[in-house]
Amino acid sequence: MSGSPTRTGRSLLLLAPLFAFLVAFFVWPLFSMVSQSVSDTAVLRLLPHSADVLAAWDRLSPPSPAMQAALMEDLRAVDDAQALGDMVRRLNSAQSGFRTLMSKTTTALADTDDPPADLVSIDKRWQKPEFWLAIANALSPLTDRNLLAAVDLGRDAQGAIEHLPPDESVNRVILVRTFWISALVTLACICIGYPYAMIAASLGGWKRDLMLAAVLLPLWTSLLVRTAAWFILLQEQGLINDLLQWLRLTDGPVPLIFNRTGVIIAMTHVLLPFMVLPIYSTLITIPGNLMPAAASLGAHPFRAFLRVLLPLSLRGVASGSLLVFISAIGYYITPALIGGPGDQMISSIIAFYAIGSANWGMAGALGVVLLVATLLLYSVYARLSAEEPGRS
Repeated sequence: MSGSPTRTGRSLLLLAPLFAFLVAFFVWPLFSMVSQSVSDTAVLRLLPHSADVLAAWDRLSPPSPAMQAALMEDLRAVDDAQALGDMVRRLNSAQSGFRTLMSKTTTALADTDDPPADLVSIDKRWQKPEFWLAIANALSPLTDRNLLAAVDLGRDAQGAIEHLPPDESVNRVILVRTFWISALVTLACICIGYPYAMIAASLGGWKRDLMLAAVLLPLWTSLLVRTAAWFILLQEQGLINDLLQWLRLTDGPVPLIFNRTGVIIAMTHVLLPFMVLPIYSTLITIPGNLMPAAASLGAHPFRAFLRVLLPLSLRGVASGSLLVFISAIGYYITPALIGGPGDQMISSIIAFYAIGSANWGMAGALGVVLLVATLLLYSVYARLSAEEPGRS
């Protein structure tokens, strides 16, 4: 018994590198993404005195001299241009006109020869409560603004949740498009993968190994290389269009690239192994004498398939469908290279917010929405993959 703690300590030391890897590359990035989606300190860190004064404001009356004096004091103390730009972007997204208003105000406050008496003397817009309301709403360090905006929702002046205007409602459309493309890819993988898995399961020896190797071979090639290959194959002067015209099936090149068709073709090829392997692993466990037994009882082969083989293999179909769908909703490279502007998925929008506009809060919020959808689907997959009660 005395050696048990020592063995436990050694086991924990052996597992320590694994735990450190999981924390560094999985737990911490997820925590950072979630914290970015609800964090909103761009305004609070630059306007501490204004936060104290605005806490007592009724949000309806015009700005008081104390409010103006506190904001002027905070703006004069700002010495970080990047932080000021982040604050202006945050406020301008809540109230249009803040970008020009802040630029005019900071320029006037920097004039030491003729300092302004108050903010209203700089610009009449400072006497409007809506500009101060935008500042007051942005002073909280935590916010649900990004999470709501990720699904095209927002809050009105009273704090009630409302739908964003049509010209600002784009994320929900892109989310629906992402799920629709993923569903089409999943359906295409089922239509191709199920017959392929049936044939592979019915064969034996080197023939089965050859078919399985053909499925696994794409997994050994980089995703970028496979997508680039489809970019070459699908273009107007590509191999597929040349073959179709040589066979006299078309009079001219068929548009297969920079559209939804090309995206589905390329994604289906990439994700097909994730459909074939679960179905194949289910089919090989089904006794091979069930179909002949159904035929001996007078069942037509198609009827025997529908009543015998298909119900027994639905577990593999469901698992493969969830694997393909979960993988498809996070795709970025294939839609970006093969698809057109109307085929970009949610991952492209996340990349735009993170890289193009440096809006990490919005990128994190969309990532949280995608993560929640993935976890829900994965929980369904885990339940389907778990052994049934009573089975060993």
